[in-house]
Formats: sequence, C-alpha cells, structure tokens
Amino acid sequence: MQKVSFFKSIHVKLVLIYILLIMLALQIIGIYFARELERNLKSNFQESIFQRVDLMQYSIREEILKERDESMPKLEESLKSIVKEFSTGLKDVSTGDILEIRVIDSRQRILATSEVENQNLIGQRSNTDIVRRAISAETLFDIIKIDNKTRDRVWVVATPIRDGAGPDDEIIGVLYIESNIESVFEQMNDINRIFLGGTAMSLVITIFLGILVARTITQPIADMRKQAQAMAKGNYSRKVRVYGTDEIGQLALTFNHLTNRLQEAQSTTEAERRKLNSVLSNMTDGVIATDRKGRIILINDPALELLHISRDITLGRPIASVLGIDQEYSFEDLIYMNDAVNLNFSTADAPYILRANFSVIQKETGFINGLITVLHDNTEQEKIEMDRREFVSNVSHELRTPLTTMRSYLEALADGAWKDENIAPTFLNVTQTETERMIRLVNDLLQLSRMDSADYELNKDIVLFNSFFNRIIDRFEMSKSDKVVFERLFPEASYYVEIDTDKVTQVIDNIISNAIKYSPDGGNVRFGFTVQGNMLKVMISDDGMGIPKENVGRIFDRFYRVDRARARSMGGTGLGLAIAREMIEAHGGKIWAESDEGHGTTIFFTLPYDLDEFDEAGEWE
Repeated sequence: MQKVSFFKSIHVKLVLIYILLIMLALQIIGIYFARELERNLKSNFQESIFQRVDLMQYSIREEILKERDESMPKLEESLKSIVKEFSTGLKDVSTGDILEIRVIDSRQRILATSEVENQNLIGQRSNTDIVRRAISAETLFDIIKIDNKTRDRVWVVATPIRDGAGPDDEIIGVLYIESNIESVFEQMNDINRIFLGGTAMSLVITIFLGILVARTITQPIADMRKQAQAMAKGNYSRKVRVYGTDEIGQLALTFNHLTNRLQEAQSTTEAERRKLNSVLSNMTDGVIATDRKGRIILINDPALELLHISRDITLGRPIASVLGIDQEYSFEDLIYMNDAVNLNFSTADAPYILRANFSVIQKETGFINGLITVLHDNTEQEKIEMDRREFVSNVSHELRTPLTTMRSYLEALADGAWKDENIAPTFLNVTQTETERMIRLVNDLLQLSRMDSADYELNKDIVLFNSFFNRIIDRFEMSKSDKVVFERLFPEASYYVEIDTDKVTQVIDNIISNAIKYSPDGGNVRFGFTVQGNMLKVMISDDGMGIPKENVGRIFDRFYRVDRARARSMGGTGLGLAIAREMIEAHGGKIWAESDEGHGTTIFFTLPYDLDEFDEAGEWE
C-alpha cells in the first residue's frame, strides 16, 4: 500500500483544522479588539481636547467681540496670550501634544498662532482647505495627516467660532488646532504587540494540546490501518490496541473481532483452495471453469498443455471460442450438452483429438452460475481404436488372400486335378507356399504380441560388433544375386556392445532382406557404423526405388507397405520393420529411415555403447 504523505495524514489534518479554527477565532477577536481599541483611544484623545476647546472658543469670542480703546492691547496681542495659555494647558492635560493653535477670522486671515516659528503668518490669509470648508459649511471638520518633517500622524481640527452660543449665530472666525495623535497609535501598537505575543503563546500551547488531542484520535486509526495492511498481506495474528471504551474503542474491538472472523474464514478458504489446487494440479485431465456468461475464470495447467495455449490469452475469453467450437455451439448449447464433444485438432502430420465433457454449476435456486469443462486427450484411444480396426482389417486381408488361394487349389485337386501329374505338383507347391506364408504371419503376430506384453527377456552378451555385423553380411553375400554389390564402410577400431545377438540378428536380417529385395540389378547395398556419443549408430543403405517423403515415418507401422502388391508377391508380411523397431527400442536404441524417392533408402538404428566399459578391446578377445 502506498505510504501516506505527511501533509495528507489525518493527524496533521486534525491539528491543522484545530489550529486554523483557533487562529480564525483569534483573528476575529483581534480585529474587533483593535478596531474598538483604536476607536476608544481616538475618542478619549479627542474628548480630552474638546473639553477645553469650548472654553477656548468662549474666550476667543469674547476677545473678538470686545470693543477696544487705545488703552487696551491690540486684538492680536490678546489672542496671542489666550492661544499661548490654552496651548500650554492642553499639553498638560491631554494624552498628546498640541503642536499648534491658530485663530482665523471669517475672511481666513490668521489672527494668532501658538507656534513661535509661524508668527510671521499673522495677518496673512490662510490657505488651508479644512479652514475654508469649516467656514463655508459652518461646521467642524477634522482630518488625520502625516507630518512632513517628523512623519508622525497629526490630528487637525477646524471648528467655527460664532458670535453667540446658538447654532444659527454668525461665524466670526475659525479655531484651527493641530495635535500629535501618534502617541495614540503607539499605544495601540504596544497593545497589539502584547496581544500578538499572547496569541503566539496561546497558539504554541494550542498546537501542543492539538497534537495530543489529535493523537488520541489518530493513534487508534493508525493502528487499524496497520492491521488492515497486515490483513491484506495475510497476517491475522496482529491485534489493534484498545485505548478506551468510547466510539473509537468500540470500533477497535469490532475490528479485532472482524480480524478473528476473517482469519477463520481465510483458513477455511485456504484449506479448500489447497485441496482444489492439489486436485486440479494432479489431474491428468484439463479443467476449465467459466462464469455465468461463459467467460473463462479458471484453467489448470493440463488444460493449457492440451490446448497448447497460455493462461494470459484464455482468461476472460468465451469458452466456445477457446475450444474452437464457437461456429457449431453457443454457450447456451453447451449448458444443455449431455454428451461429450470431440475436439479435432488433427493436422496433416499427426492426429490430435480431445474429448470435452460439460457440467453446469447451479445454485440451490437453480440459477446457473457457470460451466465446468473437463478435457481428456483422446488421441491415443482413437489411434488405438483406429489401429485395432486397421490391424483386424490387415490380418483378415493377409489371411484371406492365402486361404482363398489354398481353397481354390484344394478344390481343383479335389475335383480331380490330383490325377494330373503335371498340374498336381504345382498346385501342391502353391498350397505349401501359402501355408508357410500364413505360418510366418502367425509367428510374427505372436512375436509382436509377446513384445507388446513384455513377456520376454533379452539375453544380452558382450560381442565385438565388427565381427558380428560381418558374419551376418557374409551369410547374405553367399545367397545374394551377383547383380547386387555389397559395400562395407567399417571403421578400423574394434567396438564392443552388449546386445541380445538373436534379436539384433533378426533386425539386421530383416533390413538386409528388404534392401536386397528392393535393390535393382547393378545396385549397391552399403553397410557401416560409427560411434556418436554413447550410442553406436548402424547404417544399411540401398539404391532401390525409395520411399515417398510423406510415407517414410510409417514404414515401421504394422502391416504398412509402400508397394503392397510387390511386397506381397515377394512374400512379405508387413511386420518385419515393426518387429525390428520393437527389438531396437527394447535395447534402448532408436530406428529410423531416410529416403529419396527413386534413389534408394537408408535405415539407421542405434545401440547403447559404453565407451568407459569397452575401451580395452583386448580384455574381450
């Protein structure tokens, strides 16, 4: 299973959610606190100034409206002293510093200022926008601006001065005040820093507590996850630790109970699976299982071998298509198939027939859940049955021909031909020849029967094969026609083999007899042998008519003749080479033929040869 990344784990998600909720709450509290704090501090600052502004307005109004004589100070001097007095008093009682107080008449002419450096502005027209607005609107205006020199925030207030206490009285001037409100914001910054420090400390504590709280939730879940991974790998011995009796604890108990039940079910299923695998693996027959739609879901190795296909290309495919019978049968036809179906995969080179039996998988309700197909290689059985029929036909034919001939000649003799001294000996000679032919046939059949039933033993002896082979060839050379030439291609070294001399003699006799019979006049019969590995390879070749390529592999079958008419006229039974094959294979060797039609045939056979045992030739002489 893929490992969960750190930021995707539920533990981190719980802690992050917890922290985000706390931060959101603190953010909302902080915004509300900062806004209210700013409003209160600014309000307190402004109120502390407005409490004296009314008194200062009264003094200035009285001074402006006072009728003056020559003995009294000028208006500018009086206003200057009032502004200076109030400026100093406000600095003492306010939370901030009064930077400047100006008295401006209704024509925007500056009458007095508390700032020493701006005394030259007295008598000049004020170009301050807030003053013009206060005069024109006849109401108080205030703004906060940045001081160009100190870069501090300055609160600027312009309030009208009326000639009476009523709101409809005529405006006789404007009181212009600049105060340093930066101290208010500095207090706010200090308080905010304290608030942020407390917030940071609370977040640290919150994170620590959040991790502990999240761990109490995620630890059981992590244990269950590890247990689920172990269960996926087949390990049911591990148990989830129970941390409490809450819902998660109950879930852990239920998970452990589920693990026990799954372990029991897995054990039962595994035992049944092993039994099924053992049965399917040890069956010689192929087994194929399908789902309810006819698609293959299981196939054992013998079935794959019988069909000569791989597992990858069979699973999920329709069974009728895999068996090659989709043109004749549908899946519904196979469900109701009671008889076995023969699957013919034969080629021109070799027969190959399978027998398929079908069985339906049904639930108790009768619902068809699939199909089981059992495949059996029926090739050998069909071949045996075909060979049996061919054998009976061949034996019947081989016996019928001489019996028919004998009956004809015996009937002729019985009808009086025995009295004819010229005809009777000929008829008797033919009858005797056919009788001997039947005896040879019966003897060959009895010999093959004994070899098939293994009711015989090889009487092996160690012989010098060079001399043994020469003696057999010499015997035939004395009786052969002068028109057939023997060539011996023997090695100079001596080779010893352990064989049953009678049986191998019969094999060589049969091969040489065929070579002589089918060799034309002036033809050569060649003999030779060599050693290849641990086998002695013997060769007998002729220049006869040869064998067609498609029939070369069948000349060792029983009763098989390439030219039946010629072979029967020469007295052959068609069993000689079949007996030779049985005898050579009984020695542990092989026999085969190579032929070029029209140019002769070569018969090869091999015999076991132990080089280490027979390397000292002198030991056997």
